[in-house]
Amino acid sequence: MTSACESGPSAWVQSHAGLVKAGGTVLDLAAGNGRHARYFKGLSHPVVALDRDVSGLQRLDAEIIAADLENGSPWPLGTRAFDGIVVTNYLHRPLFPHLAGALAPGGVLIYETFGIGNERFGKPSNPNFLLRPGELLEFAAAHGLQALAYACGEVAEPKRAITQRVVAKRLIGR
Repeated sequence: MTSACESGPSAWVQSHAGLVKAGGTVLDLAAGNGRHARYFKGLSHPVVALDRDVSGLQRLDAEIIAADLENGSPWPLGTRAFDGIVVTNYLHRPLFPHLAGALAPGGVLIYETFGIGNERFGKPSNPNFLLRPGELLEFAAAHGLQALAYACGEVAEPKRAITQRVVAKRLIGR
């Protein structure tokens, strides 16, 4: 979820947002206060913002879905497909197949979260919420996505952390 010090969109998301088809619908998963949903709305994308707690999304001009994805609730989006999916600072591995399946042909996944080693800098520190090295690349390959960009390691902004990031695309015809 988004912390108070992260009010603007992530630099990783901003640098890859142009890969999402112009005017294509974007899913902001674990949207928090909607920083990425607002960013994509500003780029003229229809947006779906999904989170367990949608109180921070009330003033967002977007489709807002409240769903607790970690407690056995079914995937709330059915067979809907998106031209872009953004996930930041969130990890629930059972969602990986749903994320891949929700990408439209040519759709782009922009994913950024914490990796093993982050416990040195604070939370999250539970290994269940930290990616193993290369795990996002493995996820992309296992689900037929083409990795377009990948980064793993220590970052200084918006706070010191160990992160892993991937931009992956569903190839047309898959």
